[in-house]
Amino acid sequence: MESLTVDSLINVICELLSDETSFAVSTETEYTYYHPSKRIDLKINPGDPVKEGTITHKALIRKQKVSEFINRDIFGVPYHGTAIPYFHDGKIKGCVTAVVPALADARSVVTIKLNDGWVPIPFSDVIYIEARDRKTYVFTKDNMGTHKYTLNEFEYFLPKDFFVRCHRSFIVNVHYIKEIYPDTHSTFILAMKNNTRVPVSQSYSSYFRKLLLF
Repeated sequence: MESLTVDSLINVICELLSDETSFAVSTETEYTYYHPSKRIDLKINPGDPVKEGTITHKALIRKQKVSEFINRDIFGVPYHGTAIPYFHDGKIKGCVTAVVPALADARSVVTIKLNDGWVPIPFSDVIYIEARDRKTYVFTKDNMGTHKYTLNEFEYFLPKDFFVRCHRSFIVNVHYIKEIYPDTHSTFILAMKNNTRVPVSQSYSSYFRKLLLF
């Protein structure tokens, strides 16, 4: 099988991303590739320097994955981003960055589709979010509705202090966890306060334990 060129591989990755996600590749000092989305364009050009304060710069300095909100001071628009550095022979060589729009700096609700309309729900009332049958379901204290965003997109917007990804199909509000039970192969089962049970998969179990300090 012929090997993919870097450009071909990047084009495939961009096809996998949503229309709201911009994508950038950089060396340690400058951007080498940028693909803007339909919703947000940071107007990066190949050859532009990686500016201090950007999500890319933070990942390069910390030498680890960084995912957080960045205000409008750098590019003129606020955004949520995830940047992951890449290495060769143990040395950092650059970074890959995904960017989605920030709808508001102080966003505090998620608006779900319910029956024939939409209902704004405070983040504090969301118990967990589940991806199932190509839909995203939001379970709240009083309702269950659907949303157009994927779980990956939700991870950018939800408050990091109490929403945790615990499975490829679940994000939970830790304030609604009643008990945690061990399951097979280093996994867990969460008994939620609405009497539902949510799994913690093996790939997320170490991260989950670290965040909840147990």
